[in-house]
Amino acid sequence: MNVIQQRLAALRAEIQKLDLDAWFISGTDPHSSEYLPSKWKTREFITGFTGSYGTVVVAKTEAGLWTDTRYFIQAEEQLKGTGVTMYKLRVPDAISPELWLTDKLKSESRVGIDAQTISVSGYRNLQRTLAKKGIELVNTPDLFDAIWENRPQIPRDKIFELETVFAGISRIEKQIQLSSKLNQFNADLLVVSMLDELAWLNNLRGSDISYNPVFVGFGLVGKDGNYLFVNQSKIPVDLLKVLEKDGICIEEYESFYSFISTVKNKRILLDPATANYSIYNSLTKNNEIIEAASPVSLAKAIKNNTELNGFREAMKKDGVALVEFLFWLKSNIGKAKITEYEIGRKLAEFRSKQSNFMGESFPPIVGYKSHGAIVHLNVGIDDAFPVEVEGILLFDSGGQYLDGTTDITRTVALGQVTEQQKKDFTLVLKGMISLTLAEFPLGTKGCHLDILARKPLWENGMNYGHGTGHGVGHFLNVHEGPMAIRQEFNEHRIEPGMVMSNEPAFYREGQYGIRTENMMVCVEKQLTDFGQFLSFETLTICPIDTTLIKPDLLNSIEINWINEYHQRVNVLLKPLLNEELHDFLDGLTAEIK
Repeated sequence: MNVIQQRLAALRAEIQKLDLDAWFISGTDPHSSEYLPSKWKTREFITGFTGSYGTVVVAKTEAGLWTDTRYFIQAEEQLKGTGVTMYKLRVPDAISPELWLTDKLKSESRVGIDAQTISVSGYRNLQRTLAKKGIELVNTPDLFDAIWENRPQIPRDKIFELETVFAGISRIEKQIQLSSKLNQFNADLLVVSMLDELAWLNNLRGSDISYNPVFVGFGLVGKDGNYLFVNQSKIPVDLLKVLEKDGICIEEYESFYSFISTVKNKRILLDPATANYSIYNSLTKNNEIIEAASPVSLAKAIKNNTELNGFREAMKKDGVALVEFLFWLKSNIGKAKITEYEIGRKLAEFRSKQSNFMGESFPPIVGYKSHGAIVHLNVGIDDAFPVEVEGILLFDSGGQYLDGTTDITRTVALGQVTEQQKKDFTLVLKGMISLTLAEFPLGTKGCHLDILARKPLWENGMNYGHGTGHGVGHFLNVHEGPMAIRQEFNEHRIEPGMVMSNEPAFYREGQYGIRTENMMVCVEKQLTDFGQFLSFETLTICPIDTTLIKPDLLNSIEINWINEYHQRVNVLLKPLLNEELHDFLDGLTAEIK
């Protein structure tokens, strides 16, 4: 019996003690985080799967992991021999974990869940689906505490202040703006449970989660005060005085649930998509709950001018680092052994030379040949492919700077490539340019724009399974809501000031992957008799490999865009690069006919 099978057996013993037929593991923490502190990496602990998305169900004799197209190949490999079966989500005819439970379990069965680790909306959906079969959903303690020996604790890393010179608006100004929003809802208090919302609202940052400059905490904000629930040992004495001076009451993180259970006769605003069900359960008995999207989430997504200028500065630094990396790669490939893992380390090394660099924004995704088709693969020293002077390399990476967060993907030729690879690359590029050039009326949602990126692929019977664009935080999480550009409906419209990725792609399993990703910001375009129209400004400043382009597949508008983009890249980066790289940059940004 391997270690995962042993853990499953231990969990099943706990499930049996509670007279349950299955236990539902949402795969997140009490804050609906995508990337997790080690304490809440429960999905990885119980299955061995290391991806950032997935739900797990453990029943008496079966166990399943549900994930999306980014991780199908990776999950199949990592789950071998564990006794956990991989199930696909976000594909036609997918069977969700809750429907799987109704198929597998009899009426009057009992399914357990730790209500601190599922959103209000998620809990209701699960409960509603199970109830149709007469299955009871039971709130349980965190069963991992009983079976996880030496379980990691909440990190005690220090919290630090993001100065207004970077944030643009002081925390007091943000509180005033939030009070105005609460008045619109006639609400007394707002629950802030998302870690990036908490960090943004208070102009604070931390390092509790790798790649995400956030700290574990809760907030309760409104007419009755501004409470920050965080382990006080994490706050330096000088910062503690500043926060108290700004009217923030500091309470211990562990006291949050007992504190909110004493709140009575209030109108409390809560986001059911992100607040966990235990919060709702604690507050709903003695208060009126107003359910709405968090006003902090939307305010955070619409960047102010200081944040946008910071992004532009971060992009220049990122561009310099990437040109230096490309020069290193071209100079050394074929002369020394280079692996995908080393490439990831080199990307971080070149970024680390830039001012205000605070670390990577996510684990680098470096895929050579067949590894490029594994969408979110993060290789280690032992499983990294050596890179040779042939084929194509995909690398998706990003940096955290005090100025802003970056996320960029480039696919480059390392030597001889096929006509098929060039065609695939060019079709993906056409989609990226099409979305870049979009002009659309205010009120447009991401699902309305997604087709622009896919159309060139669809016309050739091709597609990719993941979303096209996600929000990006300002020195915060690289994946940020509430908006998105993807096929699925999202009620949040695209608005001026929102910074997003633009990353169409194509993958041939077992052969290679292609993705070209820029970041962009939504801006006002023109006001006409038909209303306000918007467009996108590209933020990313880095060459695109023109040797992979088939010019005959491009129209004049697309060719002009590439040439103008490369001219801008050249003008902005050349003054920041050592002279020995000027000719190299000129070659990378040479005009195509």
